[in-house]
Amino acid sequence: MKVATHDGSFHADDVFAVAVLRLRTPELELVRTRDEDAIAAADVRVDVGLRSDPATGDFDHHQRGGAGTRENGIPYASFGLVWKAYGAELCGGDPQVAAEVDAYLVQGIDALDGGVTLTKSLIDDVRPMTVSDFVGAMNPAWDEEVTPAEHDARFLIAVEKAEGIIERAMSTAAARARAHRLVRDAMARATDPRVIELDRKMPWHEPVVTGAPEALYVIYPKSDGWGIQCVPKAVGAFGNRKDLPAAWAGLSGDELARVTGVPDAIFCHGKRFMAAAGSRDGVLELARQALAA
Repeated sequence: MKVATHDGSFHADDVFAVAVLRLRTPELELVRTRDEDAIAAADVRVDVGLRSDPATGDFDHHQRGGAGTRENGIPYASFGLVWKAYGAELCGGDPQVAAEVDAYLVQGIDALDGGVTLTKSLIDDVRPMTVSDFVGAMNPAWDEEVTPAEHDARFLIAVEKAEGIIERAMSTAAARARAHRLVRDAMARATDPRVIELDRKMPWHEPVVTGAPEALYVIYPKSDGWGIQCVPKAVGAFGNRKDLPAAWAGLSGDELARVTGVPDAIFCHGKRFMAAAGSRDGVLELARQALAA
């Protein structure tokens, strides 16, 4: 399969779009050009061609009217178009995992390429470096002389790095999906809907916050005992539905054991959102006291 994209300066959307295609077809042939005949002769066109149609192998968004917009207002760039066509396939046929990768990685790149501002710096002259910034920095500086072949080589290095990022994003999203299924099972079997017990530590915030309105605490085994965490009021928020008791704040070891009467109590965070004990019985007692407080 021959894939064509533009030459010259590259951006995250064309780099990541080609990375998706190469993950799908590792042996693809890539040509970076502005020659219209060479572009037309390719099997797939990325970020060139002024057309968006996966059936014909066209993934461009520069045509008049663009290539469509997501429900949240973020327009599709070439990365998003290629991911929409092949993302679920790369994610083992799981559209939920593909959608999570789209939200976590793809949309941020598409947004910046489409001129949509997602973040605003709260400190003058300081802003975090994005994936798009990282890719852009791999281009030659304005006063750096490189040959077209050297520029193409840098593009391929960027694509290789993008492949690794996509693979980790897919792996992380798939793991999160597995965890969420286990958390929902734990929610269903909870004898007290205020306390969700997991059989191992895993990402739980989203399914518990959105699907267990009565839940106040989550308990789980750790490498050094058992932990208890407060359920936040919203995903990503710091405020909790019910904090751990104020008398526990910042205590550890014998001090916490003395206050709680739990012999194997280990510590309670000063912000009162998590605590730990050496055993399941110990953490269950902490949860019982916290509910009653």
